[in-house]
Amino acid sequence: MSQGSVEPMAETWRTATEAFTPEISRRTMERACAHVGLSAEGAELIRLGENAVYRLSEPVVVRVSRTLAYLKDVRKEVAVSRWLTESRYPAVRALPIEQPCVVGDHAVTFWESLTDVEDYGVPAEVAELLLNLHKLDLPREDLGIEPLNPFAKVDRRIESNGWLSPEDGSFLRGRLADLRTAYAGLSFVLPEGVIHGDASVGNVIHDRSGRPTLIDLDGMSTGPREWDLVLTALYYERHGWHTREEYEEFARIYGFDVMTWPGYSTLADIREFLMVTWLSQKAAHEERAAIEVRKRIDDLKSGSAVRRNWEPY
Repeated sequence: MSQGSVEPMAETWRTATEAFTPEISRRTMERACAHVGLSAEGAELIRLGENAVYRLSEPVVVRVSRTLAYLKDVRKEVAVSRWLTESRYPAVRALPIEQPCVVGDHAVTFWESLTDVEDYGVPAEVAELLLNLHKLDLPREDLGIEPLNPFAKVDRRIESNGWLSPEDGSFLRGRLADLRTAYAGLSFVLPEGVIHGDASVGNVIHDRSGRPTLIDLDGMSTGPREWDLVLTALYYERHGWHTREEYEEFARIYGFDVMTWPGYSTLADIREFLMVTWLSQKAAHEERAAIEVRKRIDDLKSGSAVRRNWEPY
C-alpha cells in the first residue's frame, strides 16, 4: 500500500469531527480496506471514540481517525509501534505495509489482531508494562514523539461539538482555563521520559498467548511519568473501578504511589475533565453516552466529590 489519499483531504477538521458516526466510519473503513486489498465483509465495530476501531474477519484490526487534525499522531503511532517491536516490547503491531492511508477526512491504519475477543489487563499488568516502558530511551527523533501537551485535543472537542449547550460550552472553556493554569504550576518528582499518555487497563489487552500487551499508541509522548500513573489511582480513589488491593499492588510493582504526591489531585482533575470531553464526542449519536455526559458535567458544575456513579467507558 502506498501512503496517500484515496479521496481528497478535508479543508477543515470541523466538518469531519461533526460527521464522525458509525456509518461514516464504516464506509471509510470499507474504502480503505478495498484500497489495500483486505476484505471488510463481516467487520465488527469494537469501539468509537477518538478512533473507530474495527476487527476484520481475518486477524486484522482497522483504526479510523476521527479527523485529519490527528494525522501527525496517527503517523507517530505507526512509527512507535515499529520501534517497540524492534525493542521487543509487548505492544500492538502495525501491519508491515506503508501506512497510514488517508480516506477523505480520515486517516486509516491496519494492525495485527491480538485476540478474537478483547480480554483486558489488570492494574498489576499495567504497572509492569509502564515500569518497562519508562526504562526505554528514544533511539531517534524521527518517531514523531513530542513533549506531552495534556490539553492538545480538548479545544477541538468542545468547539466542534454541536451537542453541548452554550452554557455547557462556556463552563467547559472556563474549567479548561483553570486546569491549564493549575497544570503549569505543578512540580513533578519523577524523572521525565517516554510515556504512553493514556495508560489504564482499557489500553492493555491479553494476546492469544495470554501476554498483556499495550495498545493505543497515538498518545505516546515525553513528559512526567506521573501522567501515566494517575488514571489507575483515579479509577480506584474517586470512581471505585479498582479495589484497594488492586491499586496497592499497582503502586508496589511500579515502585511509586502517585497519590502521595502533592500534585495528584490536580492531575486527577485534569484526567477527569479529559474523560468528560472525550465522551461528549459520542453524545450526539449514542443515548447512553449522552446521559452519562450530562451526569458528569453536572457533577463538575456542582463541585460534587461524588464520582462513584460514573460508569466506565
